[in-house]
Amino acid sequence: MTIADIKKTAETKMAKSIEALKNDLQKVRTGRAHPGILDQVHVDYYGSMVPISQVANVSLLDARTISVQPWEKGMGQKIEKAIRESDLGLNPSSQGDLLRVPMPALTEERRKELTKVVRHEGENAKVAVRNLRRDANEHLKKLLKDKEISEDDERRAQDDVQKLTDRTVAEIDKLVQAKEAEVLAV
Repeated sequence: MTIADIKKTAETKMAKSIEALKNDLQKVRTGRAHPGILDQVHVDYYGSMVPISQVANVSLLDARTISVQPWEKGMGQKIEKAIRESDLGLNPSSQGDLLRVPMPALTEERRKELTKVVRHEGENAKVAVRNLRRDANEHLKKLLKDKEISEDDERRAQDDVQKLTDRTVAEIDKLVQAKEAEVLAV
């Protein structure tokens, strides 16, 4: 492994950490509706559990209402039951073969709890990035020990890895602040 390989691997894995954080933050419910909130809800479809998006059209009616249009007639009740039983706290209403899923407004107390959840997710992402930095530095020290690189090269590479870590942590902070602002917005 060369210095360039180590840096590239660290950069790729840190980018994946940011993507994972974005996905985790998307699951944190705010007062606004978005179709992605139903992605983790699975419904029984002929004996196998599949996401709602594979058996129905999920779209927005307005800022606080999601519409679910099943592709088959009999799926309406199953989808409604799956949404009710999920841990999202949503209460769909059926209008013929269309389901309306209104997003309840969040209380101030719940908003503060959600900001704690967002901060916790951000901290987990930072820990993952720091672990990646540690792994990269260990690889660099091993190259130095095996006399494949000089001390100066190792020091420069460690500085580059630290700069990459700082940039990634700053991006994580930015994502967390944006999500906190979204959660606290009434």
